[in-house]
Amino acid sequence: MNKKTFIPTFRRAAKIERQNTGESIGYDITNRNIASLQCPIFTPMTYGHERKKKVLFVKNVTFPFIEKDVEILKKHFDVGVVHFVLNIRNLKDTLLTPFKMIKGVLWSDITFSWFADIHAFWAVLLSKLFRKKSIVVVGGFEVAKVPEINYGLMLSPKSACRTKYVLENADKLLAVSEFNKKEILKYRNPEAVERVYNGVNSDKFKPDGEKENLAITIAAITRRNKVLLKGLDTFVKSAKFLSDVKFLVIGIQGDALKKLQDIAPSNVAFIGPLSQDELISYYQKAKVYCQLSYRESFGMALTEAMSCECVPVVTNRAALPEVVDDTGFYVPYGDEKATAEAIKKALNSDKGKEARERIKKMFPIERREKELVEIIRGLIKEGK
Repeated sequence: MNKKTFIPTFRRAAKIERQNTGESIGYDITNRNIASLQCPIFTPMTYGHERKKKVLFVKNVTFPFIEKDVEILKKHFDVGVVHFVLNIRNLKDTLLTPFKMIKGVLWSDITFSWFADIHAFWAVLLSKLFRKKSIVVVGGFEVAKVPEINYGLMLSPKSACRTKYVLENADKLLAVSEFNKKEILKYRNPEAVERVYNGVNSDKFKPDGEKENLAITIAAITRRNKVLLKGLDTFVKSAKFLSDVKFLVIGIQGDALKKLQDIAPSNVAFIGPLSQDELISYYQKAKVYCQLSYRESFGMALTEAMSCECVPVVTNRAALPEVVDDTGFYVPYGDEKATAEAIKKALNSDKGKEARERIKKMFPIERREKELVEIIRGLIKEGK
């Protein structure tokens, strides 16, 4: 099936103007039945230069680091975005999703999916069917199988089968850390896997003002089992050993919040989800950031906090030592007394500047941009 078979189905199309230049780069479909499709199906003829390559960005969740990748790719490619919906309470978008996916893959030169979940399964399957290249960023939970905390897609045979298809058939898998890469390599040959660290904009995430006697942790969760994953119970319990220190948990809601409120001493406070600008203000106030996870494939909040000169206190597990190196303090998972001791040392240390320098050196957003663009261009060239 070629692109022309779709042209008569659209009643009208509106030009997309490239921001700041006014140059037409494509068309946004405005037929009322598929109005939410964000990928341009038609591309006007260009003269005097090669057209931009077309990337279909497929996601099923919205996080700041995912939106940052969309922003990065739009600087170098024509980017269409499909938000994959599979939710009985949103039946209209669920029914429209297959059509968006098919039209988007046909339009694109390559698909780019964040997380190897069901949306990536369809992106990779359709890419193979229509002979397009595919890239999938593997965030970590997809290749995890941790029954003791009920975590990981590999615990469910159905999810595992779907995820393995993605891991075995995507043209390129991107790992967010060396720890993450080793786990992916259990399912795929090394030639198909590349490590591309997540990136931090250190000009945005930067220190400002005096630090307070404050320890924070961030976890955008609602379920009780994720409390164990993130070690939030350890963080809260450790507060009873440091009554003169303020502890703050950001982002938690639902049953997870209720569970922690039941065990929290009076020096622990809770705040719901915040915008990035609001988060930065807390990074700038806090002297210590805690990531006490059972398992972490990277740790975006951790790196953002370090960039704001928070001293990290982390468990010696998974990718956390890879991120922190010698700029912070390590504790055993689940040990609240050891955690309190480490927080006390961190509050009296001057490692904040070292932490920021490590982020600037190892995880700059500019490096991620360069590597993503090179990988995408290389794969598209291979496909010619």
